[in-house]
Amino acid sequence: MRAAIYTSKGPANEVLQIVDRPAPLPAAGEVRVKLAFSGVNPSDVKSRAGVASRGSSYAEVIPHSDGAGVVDLLGADVPAEWLGRRVWVFNAQWERPFGTAAEYVTLPLAQVVPLPDETSFEVGASIAIPLMTAMYAVQTCGSLLGKTVLIPGAAGSVGFYATQLAAMAGARVIAVVSNDEKAVLARSAGASEVILYRSENLVERVQALTAGRGADYVIEVDVAAHAAHYGSLLTFDGKAVIYGTGTPQITMPFGPLIVGFVTMVFFIVYRLPPAALKTVLDGVSAALARPGFQHPPTAIYTLEDIAAAHQQVERGANAKVLIRL
Repeated sequence: MRAAIYTSKGPANEVLQIVDRPAPLPAAGEVRVKLAFSGVNPSDVKSRAGVASRGSSYAEVIPHSDGAGVVDLLGADVPAEWLGRRVWVFNAQWERPFGTAAEYVTLPLAQVVPLPDETSFEVGASIAIPLMTAMYAVQTCGSLLGKTVLIPGAAGSVGFYATQLAAMAGARVIAVVSNDEKAVLARSAGASEVILYRSENLVERVQALTAGRGADYVIEVDVAAHAAHYGSLLTFDGKAVIYGTGTPQITMPFGPLIVGFVTMVFFIVYRLPPAALKTVLDGVSAALARPGFQHPPTAIYTLEDIAAAHQQVERGANAKVLIRL
């Protein structure tokens, strides 16, 4: 099979290689998926660059955790009805060396989810980390009917889904984006208001839009950028649900957080506890079945152009980046 690999960390165009490798065989309880698309996420890019430590102990890594395709081979103890089934996969390269940037991947059946016939493989490869992250973040907020949710990075893949899910749940969403093009995308997902953080003061705009009250929730892509302002961005007893940061260290002023009874919830989608994972997967299936549910725009690359795909993710382009296999 053709696969992209790296054997050392560094810039995408220096360390990523296209190679031929034997197609893997599924172990007991596993299936093999012939992949149509592989999804590229910021965590994949950070791992390859050496910014994150994931996969650092492996001699050779096939990157990426998300993908979609067709089950073409079953391991022992897997029910026969899985053969030929369209599926999407998650956590493919979490705590293991071989992910979805290849023509085939083998995974435990618990990490393989049926993909509805009406849902494209492009969407299937887009939903694992982004939609699962957004789903857990929104579910963690609880009832959102009549609440105000602030979503930085609302035009990114996670932010787009979080905006849509929060709006569907009855929230007023204030999106935070960098430019007018991304503002249009955030509004299409359901944002009621948009703040352009490069030209507007975030705290002042949130205070103005909420009549000085602050948002009930923040679904946070960059805690390092915004935690210092949670005392002003959030209402009393508000909650920040945090899935990302721009820097590995964060600084927070104690006073505004304790006086404001601010709750901060950190999570990583790779390690959702079993009960939470089931709730998230059920939520994803329900969202996919909902008429008119939207997905972010995609940017599709060939496997040979995987370095360019990684570079687009590093630039923060407002599209879900995929590799066609």
